[in-house]
Amino acid sequence: MSDLVLYGIANCDTVRKARRALDAAGVDFRFVDFRKDGLEEAQLRHWVDAVGWETLVNRRGTTWRQLPEDTREAIDQERAIALMLEHPTLIKRPVVERGDDVYVGWNAATARELGAG
Repeated sequence: MSDLVLYGIANCDTVRKARRALDAAGVDFRFVDFRKDGLEEAQLRHWVDAVGWETLVNRRGTTWRQLPEDTREAIDQERAIALMLEHPTLIKRPVVERGDDVYVGWNAATARELGAG
């Protein structure tokens, strides 16, 4: 079993791009669709500890823009965690774990680091 796990949503363009790049490079990974498969609070808190809730919250997405303005303005770590558990699409994608390392998003540097660039 691979020690690389890619978390995201199957129909997300960025997640699809990451999956294609990893596949093309022959990198063994496991994909977890956190909208379909769910996401444990302990897993999310691990990511928050590793990269910070500010990095995980996708403020550019539709889900964020649809939240009430007072919710967006009053956000802190605990509220962010609760919102991401309630609305997994608020999480910036993909989230990739390799051992103790956590990567958020997909770009050339992340692809190179994971052997897919």
